[in-house]
Amino acid sequence: MHLTINSPVQSLLVYPADAFTVIEGVNQGDALSPADDLVLDDVYRLHPSGEQDRLAMHLDHDGGFTVALDTRLGQPGGTVHLDSALSLVSSEGISVDAVLLVEVDAAGLIAEIYLLPLTPLRTQSTYTLVGVNRRAARETLARVPSIAFTRGTHITLATGAQARIETLRAGDRVLTRDQGPQQVLWAGRTTVGAVGDNSLVMIRSGALNNENDLIVSPNHRLAAPQRTDAPEALVSARHLIDGESVFAIEGGRVEYYQILFARPHQVYAEGIAADLLPIDPRVKPALPHDLPDQVSLLLHARNRREQDMAQALLHRPDAMDLLRRAAIG
Repeated sequence: MHLTINSPVQSLLVYPADAFTVIEGVNQGDALSPADDLVLDDVYRLHPSGEQDRLAMHLDHDGGFTVALDTRLGQPGGTVHLDSALSLVSSEGISVDAVLLVEVDAAGLIAEIYLLPLTPLRTQSTYTLVGVNRRAARETLARVPSIAFTRGTHITLATGAQARIETLRAGDRVLTRDQGPQQVLWAGRTTVGAVGDNSLVMIRSGALNNENDLIVSPNHRLAAPQRTDAPEALVSARHLIDGESVFAIEGGRVEYYQILFARPHQVYAEGIAADLLPIDPRVKPALPHDLPDQVSLLLHARNRREQDMAQALLHRPDAMDLLRRAAIG
């Protein structure tokens, strides 16, 4: 058992295995188990009292995962294995992809089992197991986005023209706020259920001098200038929700789009300066293998100046005014 304090932390909303049990099939009555014991066509149901909770993990230097101190589930220091990727079909005919995670103790024995669904589960539905893939767990986990734009978002190109995020490709040149025109190295897309960490935040047109509505993931950060002797602050979209000009949208499925540069930059999305950190470490397995080596190093980079604003600043009544001055109108 060990703790890797200085490595990136990933927080996942997962279900404990005993919240997801077989109601029909070979393993009837059993809770979710590791891949070796799973049987295709078994039918599962989420327990009425089953709730997702936060499993916080460190990404270790060797690519493994360790339970972090700031976690609601698991034992800090425990090792977490990505057991397999599961494919299920709900009683309504909806496909559900999920990741099965197994936590082991110091003796290598199973301590806990968790289910991370990429689509919201319903207690009223049943779920038939139709696929188990031991090699795809990491790639499936990579589909959980960290910060991303939604389809239709206009990004300012190096020429000053506007292009929809879904049309951008590797090689396109985008205008960045901090270093002018920069080349896109990678562009990706994922479709997930719009709940929790994957829910939407809508910034109404005009709220930040934006001509169109801007819809982003809740952890997307917008640039807010401060006094000249202080570093620029970044505000997560979720902290701007006021129920009027900025509000949360949950439910259904959403297409999220991400772009990757050779280093972190701020781009203009619907005229708003939006931060683009290196893509979440979970996304690394989904990236093309021929990307420059330095990109991999940036996946772990976190500059303290780029952290969210302090909670006191987030609740300042002029937070939206700060952001309006950062937007190009």
